[in-house]
Amino acid sequence: MNLVFDFGAVLFAWKPAELLAHRFPDRAGTPDAAGHLAHAVFGHADWHSFDRGVLAMDELVSRTSERLTLDAPVLSELVAGIGEQLLPIPGTLAILQHVHSQRSQSPGLRLYYLSNMPVPYARTLEQRHAFLQWFDGGLFSGDVLHIKPNPEIYRLLQDRFLLEPSQTVFIDDLLANVQAAQALGWHGIHFESPEQLQQQLADMNIYKKAV
Repeated sequence: MNLVFDFGAVLFAWKPAELLAHRFPDRAGTPDAAGHLAHAVFGHADWHSFDRGVLAMDELVSRTSERLTLDAPVLSELVAGIGEQLLPIPGTLAILQHVHSQRSQSPGLRLYYLSNMPVPYARTLEQRHAFLQWFDGGLFSGDVLHIKPNPEIYRLLQDRFLLEPSQTVFIDDLLANVQAAQALGWHGIHFESPEQLQQQLADMNIYKKAV
């Protein structure tokens, strides 16, 4: 069985509204305001292009600061530091560690990742987190110039690592991304919490509790 993890908001904490509230308290001083600003920054086509590796960070900052009248140096510092702000979610990391440890008894179990992640952040994660070596492979969107939920990135992972769709389980916090995987014949888990993920993996006989 192939187990494919998304990273942001699944394995690594991703709280964009909190980042903006900290840096722009005048524009994101309430949860609603922070949420709206986060959508305007991170839900825009420019950010998606940055994710996809076709827009440089400095150009992203320039366009976003002008479009939203945000202080460019402050925004630049925020964007440049996001990679270091992506910290593991303890509960999900524990699940990953447990599944990794049981692979000696389940030799057919393989671990992969499929993440919408700009190149600078991808390199930061690789440098800072040794547990990424537990994965048998994976793709970052910024490296391959495709992003979820476009089917091309799923097919690229599938072809590169010879994944059998019916033997592949994809975990993502965004339902549209899960549905895109399911449309290709993969199994999907819509991530809501580590506890929910552990239970669903146990139900699929992938997460096996220690005896």
